[in-house]
Amino acid sequence: MSASETIHVDGVWRSAVSGATREILDPADAKTLEVVAEGGAEDADAAVEAARRAFDNGAGEWPRTLVAERAALLRRVADLLQRDREEIALIESRDTGKTLEEGRVDVDDVTNAFRYFADLVINESGGRVVDAGSPDVHSVVVHEPVGVCAMITPWNYPLLQASWKIAPALAAGNTFVIKPSEVTPLTTVYLIKLLVEAGLPAGVANIVTGAGLPVGQRLAEHPDVDLFSFTGGLASGTRAGSAAVAGAKKIALELGGKNPNVVFADSCATDEGFDTAVDQALNAAFAHSGQVCSAGARLIVEESVRDRFVAELARRAEKIKLGRGTEEGVECGPLVSQQQLEKVEAYVASALQEGAQLRCGGRRPEPSDVRPATGYFYSPTVLDGCHRGMKVIREETFGPILTVETFTTEDEAVALANDTEYGLAGAVWSADTARARRVAARLRHGTIWINDFHPYLPQAEWGGFGKSGIGRELGPAGLDEYRESKHVYENLRPEPVRWFAG
Repeated sequence: MSASETIHVDGVWRSAVSGATREILDPADAKTLEVVAEGGAEDADAAVEAARRAFDNGAGEWPRTLVAERAALLRRVADLLQRDREEIALIESRDTGKTLEEGRVDVDDVTNAFRYFADLVINESGGRVVDAGSPDVHSVVVHEPVGVCAMITPWNYPLLQASWKIAPALAAGNTFVIKPSEVTPLTTVYLIKLLVEAGLPAGVANIVTGAGLPVGQRLAEHPDVDLFSFTGGLASGTRAGSAAVAGAKKIALELGGKNPNVVFADSCATDEGFDTAVDQALNAAFAHSGQVCSAGARLIVEESVRDRFVAELARRAEKIKLGRGTEEGVECGPLVSQQQLEKVEAYVASALQEGAQLRCGGRRPEPSDVRPATGYFYSPTVLDGCHRGMKVIREETFGPILTVETFTTEDEAVALANDTEYGLAGAVWSADTARARRVAARLRHGTIWINDFHPYLPQAEWGGFGKSGIGRELGPAGLDEYRESKHVYENLRPEPVRWFAG
């Protein structure tokens, strides 16, 4: 298989129908990392046709495979992920710019997702019995696979987001076509290879590398696709989702967030509490250089501790070591692309023009032995004195930018945290357990952390309110996204109804 044969259709690796290719750049130095196939609408059509055949009458009969066999395959994939952990983590680090340690964590989280859905599906009962009020009637609701699933994943966590869709889809008995981001497709291609190695029948797993237009749009509108699952930006997700809805498909959309990190003064009453809250605020904002949909990009801190908190936050942010993610000691890597770098610069310029105070960062760092001059690096940035009228507060920046807002009362904190069109995630920091839980209950966000930030559990459901999306991933709800319910009513002693003459 050549480097450009990254389209997998009906069990065969091949190039794009058009022969087009795309260079994948290393964001640390802007040099070519790999060359992949640049698929088009014809490639998407071929992949959907293969998935349709595999679901309807494929030789492997994946939808009719015993649940135990499907679960066993997922567990084999998990084992293969751990076998190749270092290689996959290295590819993820070089492709996305994140640190090698973050790449290892991603592989472990993906492994856990495959094992979780294997355990979930194997431990389910045979259906939900419905009481029909008669001993002569057996009535049960059972789950069946949706059919052909089209999946589009983002560039920031390509392997992780692919697993959140692929693992439950396969556990439920579906076939699929996945289109990874054209910016970071490499580990998704690798994952498809592991599925093949694990013994998945031809046509069940298909991948088309290429741009959202035309590949993603074609998958969204294709009449033979039964479910469309998208994770990415609001604008592109809304456009693709509209095309999918027009075809009466089942849809799942995860569209990002603008996430508050609310810090009450009592959480900082001790030196340990203060240090922990500051450390977690750094983690919330600057993990993966802020390129995280759940990033705590909005610090909302109580006025009485604001000066001390922000001063320490800025001091520590300036010490974050930027560089190539594979280098020892590096804490933050580059942004994913030149386009993303310019976008972050524009947000900072806009904030300063609107009156924000720059406490640290706000620039491209000087080159160093671990930070090539051609890389897409941007210093962790803290912007103080921010307010809701600012563009940097309202929009998802997806970069190493932390904004600071303040409050004096609990009601004001809740109002600020909820004053966003998004509703993906948020956090509350308080030594008062009752207040922390009370505030968490009032926040309109899909995930709330109390005295923590960023952990997720494969058993828990992930999704948002507002413009953060539709549907849920992970947990039992994540499996249900890829299934339909069927009611089977069996009359054990049928009799004529005699409603009609004859």
